[in-house]
Amino acid sequence: MNAQSRSVTLIGAPLEEGSGRRGAAMGPAALRIAGVDQTLIELGHDVADIGDLRIVPAMDLPNHPKAHNLRIVGAFTRALESSVHDVAASGRFPLILGGDHSLSMGSVSGMARYAAGKGRPLFVLWLDAHADFNSPATSPSGNIHGMPVAFFCGEAEFAEILPKDRPFVDPKNVFQVGIRSVDAREREEIHEHGVNVFDMRAIDEQGIGAIMREILDVVIKANGLLHVSLDLDFLDPEIAPGVGTTVPGGATFREAHLVMEMLSDSGLVSSLDLVELNPFLDDRGKSARILVELTASLFGRRIFDRPTRAA
Repeated sequence: MNAQSRSVTLIGAPLEEGSGRRGAAMGPAALRIAGVDQTLIELGHDVADIGDLRIVPAMDLPNHPKAHNLRIVGAFTRALESSVHDVAASGRFPLILGGDHSLSMGSVSGMARYAAGKGRPLFVLWLDAHADFNSPATSPSGNIHGMPVAFFCGEAEFAEILPKDRPFVDPKNVFQVGIRSVDAREREEIHEHGVNVFDMRAIDEQGIGAIMREILDVVIKANGLLHVSLDLDFLDPEIAPGVGTTVPGGATFREAHLVMEMLSDSGLVSSLDLVELNPFLDDRGKSARILVELTASLFGRRIFDRPTRAA
């Protein structure tokens, strides 16, 4: 199963409680309005939209002073873990429309369970300005959208959200690209656990193409599945302003498209998150349209397929 499978299931995750501000819950609707489904259909894919997940807070989870809104985030995590796993197991490609980045606690965990059932390792390509390897013990803010990588790697078991014996992602199988904002203790945790980080300096020095070839070679040699988690703030905020955690100096429009084109060529991608789009902060839908364009590149659109304006 890969991006060329032609069978895609859209899963809306209107989650904003993992972040420190409101608005990301409107992300799934904005992506649909920007035409994510129709774009994939025009590229020849079979698209099923199962709508937005509807959850009730998980009252069996405790309130946590340093993991804000745990009951709501935990409920989304459980629902996404189950939904993403089942979609993947049915032979379709799960495409999660977010929602803040805490949703990856569920989506990646679901794919980890699916990969384990196939006897294959799961790799994660984390396209983000932030490393998101905090736990409640290290987080300066207590916002759970800064904790998903530590969670699905088994390093942030701050509540029994999912079974403790579930499959985890090996931190050495996580590749973080575009990083430019890391907390002090978080930096130590990343180093201690062997997470692979390509910050913006690495992109400047090595080029995004060389970095992507290195990552894809590792996945190919391991016969792995690849989950891609695309945070809007991977891009420079001048390009994509509709995000609540802007960090200057991000990836360019062409760098982001090259990442997606190379992923498409590889045929390795098994699932995708689109996260942290906050339409309230956007400029007339600009950021939503860019995310849809990047998704189109992942699913096979090439330069010669793109309509151009008449001169």
